[in-house]
Amino acid sequence: MNKNFFEFFTKSYGDLQGKFSKTWTEESFNFEKNIGKQRPQNETGDFLGASLSSKKLLLFFIFIVLAVCVLIARVAFLQIYKAEDYRNLAENNRIRLRPIVAERGIVYDRFQTQLVQNIPSFSLSIVPQDFPKKAEEAEKIISQLSEITGVQKEEIQKILDKYGNYSYESLVVKENLDHETALKLYIQNANLPGILIEKGTKRLYLNQSKDEKEQTLSLSHLLGYLAKLNEFDLATLKTKGYLSTDNIGKTGLEKTYEEILRGVYGKKKVEVDAFGREQSILAEEPPTPGKNLILSLDVEAQVKLEKILSTKLKTMNLKKGVAVAMNPQNGEIIAMVSLPAFDNNHFSGGISVSQYRKYLYDKTLPLYNRVIAGTYPSGSTAKLVVAAAALQEKIVSKTTAFLSSGGIEVGDWFFKDWRAGGHGNTNIVRALAWSVNTYFYYIGGGYKNFSGLGVDTIIEYMEKFNLGKNTGIDLPGEQPGFLPSKDWKLETKKERWYVGDTYNLSIGQGDLLVTPLQVAVWTAAIANGGKIVQPHLGKYIVDTVQKNTYEIPVTITNSNFISENNINIVKEGMRECVKTGSCQLLNSLPFLATGKTGTAQWSKKSDPHAWFTGFAPYNNPKIVITVLIEEGKEGSTAAMPVANEFLRWWGTKYLK
Repeated sequence: MNKNFFEFFTKSYGDLQGKFSKTWTEESFNFEKNIGKQRPQNETGDFLGASLSSKKLLLFFIFIVLAVCVLIARVAFLQIYKAEDYRNLAENNRIRLRPIVAERGIVYDRFQTQLVQNIPSFSLSIVPQDFPKKAEEAEKIISQLSEITGVQKEEIQKILDKYGNYSYESLVVKENLDHETALKLYIQNANLPGILIEKGTKRLYLNQSKDEKEQTLSLSHLLGYLAKLNEFDLATLKTKGYLSTDNIGKTGLEKTYEEILRGVYGKKKVEVDAFGREQSILAEEPPTPGKNLILSLDVEAQVKLEKILSTKLKTMNLKKGVAVAMNPQNGEIIAMVSLPAFDNNHFSGGISVSQYRKYLYDKTLPLYNRVIAGTYPSGSTAKLVVAAAALQEKIVSKTTAFLSSGGIEVGDWFFKDWRAGGHGNTNIVRALAWSVNTYFYYIGGGYKNFSGLGVDTIIEYMEKFNLGKNTGIDLPGEQPGFLPSKDWKLETKKERWYVGDTYNLSIGQGDLLVTPLQVAVWTAAIANGGKIVQPHLGKYIVDTVQKNTYEIPVTITNSNFISENNINIVKEGMRECVKTGSCQLLNSLPFLATGKTGTAQWSKKSDPHAWFTGFAPYNNPKIVITVLIEEGKEGSTAAMPVANEFLRWWGTKYLK
């Protein structure tokens, strides 16, 4: 090789090496031994190289550093910041907090007769968290459950869709499982993830007295029943500790005293397996049982009154009637019957669709408590209120008399009395005894030169006697009735108020509507000297844990609006009804009683309703009895016999 070229190459190579010394990688191949056909050489002069700029090296280094930093930050976030969350999540997969349902309080009558009982029951539940997430597996289990329990697959899926977000709570699919089905599911539970067979209790309503075996279904209107929470209930009560699986009082006393009867749930910490099945209990906080409720109700009186009323309805070929017995001094309900009635045990543990439809489409409305929710024209029972108002306003005195000749004529209208030819010369005592319409036309709307109370004053006193508003009884579903007025008629009927409207209001006809309980309340006000007492069924609350008993206080909603003297005149008129008037059937009782009958027109096509209301004994009132028989015609022949027979029985027990 030319020496000059060698020097040039050496010089150039040296320059290249210096220029790219940081970016050039080279490697020569040197063979020092014989390898195959290869002969040993010192320098091959062949080079392999790769070019990597310093900028790329820097970017690569930065990338590596950032990746390590992100990895460290993520590990720190999971291990430090989110450690508690993931620890709880892991614990929840292994350890669960499950509620321990509190024993619901028991309801007794005034003589400690037990009216409800908590009995063991089994229910099938699903825990969404443990239920298979894969559609195929879930469908398979749902099909098995449907086959065993008889619950439609769609219904089970609907429960999961509706409450699936309550992931750790058990969702009840079917309550009140029979022992055989519960055992079958319990055995298969190993192959059914997310399925629980839970032990609990359900309400059994005894609905009968100690001595009589037949059921007293009218108690169902009073006791009510329990049912599952609906979506609205759950949204409202979730913060109060209610669960999606809970029962709640839906009607009656079960609803009114829900918080007292429910108790406080306990808790237990349990360890579960991969299928959510309980393996062991780690800790437990026992529940506090609900408080017991003692009623003013006498279940024996309830049985008797229902039987008397039911028998009377059957003899008249009728189905609908009510009766209520109350202590006029303190408002305690002794018995309350509304017929027809229903069996609240049908609702305990879940009512079947067919049974519910029977109740729902029954034209006699057995689910309807007519004592507090039925609104009717008052008939002549309202004359007690009008008489007291007229005496208090000095429209009349005890001796003021009017001639009853069969009715009064106003223009083209004739307002008749119930007896053709009238009742002759009549004062207020006789007018009450014989329910003389003419007398009340006079004192209510006036006639000729005599000025009556007028509609505004009549309404004022009716409101004082608690007409047109709820009595406040401790039962849900009460209706206030209706008080008509001038403004209401003008607005609703586009007519002005006529004197004939006042006449109708004075005798309890027209648009006036009242409940049987309201009639009992104003009758009690006459009996007790002018106090409006709030009727109630609850008497005592018993805390079985603290061993304390609390009396439910008596409430007086109005008083001192009628003088004692005027009240005594009205009482005398009610007593005269028994001695010489339309209530003479009560004369055979072994104690002095009072009464007021009524006949309420309500339809041109149907018979009038029959009313009776009264109290006893006359000199020391201890009971008010009010009876209504729908379409019973005359109060003296339909309603009063029921009151008479019950008062006779009541006297043998309470007036010994």
